[in-house]
Amino acid sequence: MTRFKRITAALLASAAVTMAAGAGMAQEGKNIYVVGGKADDPFFAVIKKGVDDAARSVEAYGGTVNFLQLQTYDQIGPDAANLVRTAINQGADGIAVPDWVAEAEDPAIKAAVEAGIPVMLYNSGGIDKADELSAVNYIGSDEYLAGKAGGDYIAANGAKDVICVNTVPGAANLEARCSGVIDGVTAAGGEAVQLPLPPTSFGNPTAVAEAIKAKLLNDPAIDGVITISQADADSAANGIAQAGGNGRVRLGGFDMNSTILDRIQGGTQLFAIDQQPYLQGYLATSLLHSHVAFGTNVPTRPILTGPAIVDSSNVEQTLAGSKLGTR
Repeated sequence: MTRFKRITAALLASAAVTMAAGAGMAQEGKNIYVVGGKADDPFFAVIKKGVDDAARSVEAYGGTVNFLQLQTYDQIGPDAANLVRTAINQGADGIAVPDWVAEAEDPAIKAAVEAGIPVMLYNSGGIDKADELSAVNYIGSDEYLAGKAGGDYIAANGAKDVICVNTVPGAANLEARCSGVIDGVTAAGGEAVQLPLPPTSFGNPTAVAEAIKAKLLNDPAIDGVITISQADADSAANGIAQAGGNGRVRLGGFDMNSTILDRIQGGTQLFAIDQQPYLQGYLATSLLHSHVAFGTNVPTRPILTGPAIVDSSNVEQTLAGSKLGTR
């Protein structure tokens, strides 16, 4: 064998060893499962954008990311718990999940932790619940503080009688939002109450609009409406218009879409409360994978992604991010 052939053979053997090592790394990659909302929910579409972007990094280390989504919000807690159990049964190395309804989900989350599967709470639950369940961390907004920021803001802009429209009553994060709204408004000397609607109204814009319209017509003193989602804000805008409340009833809400930003820009919606869902999906996925694969930990507890008030002063910049699917 010539010297050239010997060198070539050695290089090929070295490449084969490297490829085998790479294949071994791929086989040993960690499998991350992320439980999330419905595919047609605009808010969770932004979360999934963050999850998908983080998945590229996970895949570079031979891992996988599986997004398990709810099909409806009718039984949000039990259905989310079942998705956690699905992740356990499919061999998850780490699970990221919102703790929307603790009574229903906690047993499944505890089962994952007891099985040695690290759990990252995101979007809902908070750091106290993460500590209680021995989860890695909590990534998201403090729902009560976010609600209070919205209540403070709408009261500072003249609203004195406010309703917080909740289309998924019983969900811990949404109850906390409305509780914060009520405390923010009442602290400023106004009045505020929660308007709970049947869970089946979520995603039914006509039902939500009609309920808000009826409430405004029955109580003309109401001069402020805050919703718990962007879809409900769109419905509220229609309900306010149908009740003849444009120019009198101030509208605000949690989360955003392009229509909401257009209303803020045009002056028909006062504000939106942004919890930056892209960061929730991205950080929950990437930090959980890093913890599972490399043993890393972030000392900041919780990792808050909001709240931030989007109004006429910063709507242009927010629109730029919205076009990229990150706001």
